[in-house]
Amino acid sequence: MKIGLTANPRKGTALELARRALEILGERAEVVVSAEIPQIGPKHRHASLEEIRPEVLIAIGGDGTFLYALQRCDAPLLPINAGTIGVLAEVGSRRPGEFDGALERLLQGHYFLEERMKLAAQVDGTSLPDATNEFVVHSTPVGKMGRFEVSFDGHVAGRIRADGVIVATPTGSTAYSLSSLGPIVDPGLDAIVLTTIAPFRLEPRSVVIEPLHTLKLRPVEAGRAAVVISDGQTEFPLPPDQSVTVYRSPRHATLVRFGSRYFQRLRGKRILPWSEEFAEEDLELADVPPPT
Repeated sequence: MKIGLTANPRKGTALELARRALEILGERAEVVVSAEIPQIGPKHRHASLEEIRPEVLIAIGGDGTFLYALQRCDAPLLPINAGTIGVLAEVGSRRPGEFDGALERLLQGHYFLEERMKLAAQVDGTSLPDATNEFVVHSTPVGKMGRFEVSFDGHVAGRIRADGVIVATPTGSTAYSLSSLGPIVDPGLDAIVLTTIAPFRLEPRSVVIEPLHTLKLRPVEAGRAAVVISDGQTEFPLPPDQSVTVYRSPRHATLVRFGSRYFQRLRGKRILPWSEEFAEEDLELADVPPPT
């Protein structure tokens, strides 16, 4: 089995877990380490995420690390949390034995693959990297409100005065879109979530649309450009009167899963909207510390 290994190079905990992963995998698998962490496994082969082409890629860090990996590698991803939130993570690092047990299950093939919808986008005919979470169109400079025209399938639906607009997948509905008062959408669905950022008017700020629609956003504030951001990773300039077209990608993000625990993870991260008292054993199961 060929396994890729990457980690957040700025997190000591992630690097320690990467070293532990190499100890467990040992000679039981062919391991290629990403070039982002050259200090890990100096005796192993290193390659860029685009070049590894593993059967499974292990990523250790937070959601930013996972999104970074998903933009650069099409292999199924086993996300291991060594960050703060880690909504996408399948494995935590706080409970003893969970990390080691997950790698054993991976080696034995005791897992299934979960596909998540991605978004594709183009600016002036140039394709941008697919987004697993969202594309954000934000006015520039930051701190000044912009004006954006929204079109569906070539027909103008209206204009929005706001700091920006988020076009999210169901996976991204619990990320930036949620912090802008967007809805939580089950990632088993295919849908596009359109959420405005700090709009001038306080009407409902989110719309969930069928994923076959093609969405186009155009900054129309005179002399004011915008920027398009893919998954918080890469930025692309959007000049005035030029548009970005967003649509469902033909490609998917594929995640390695050991069980169906989506709502349990959201509950553990205190993301679900229902207020309740947490039992200590439930918090332990959800891999979060008990409230103080």
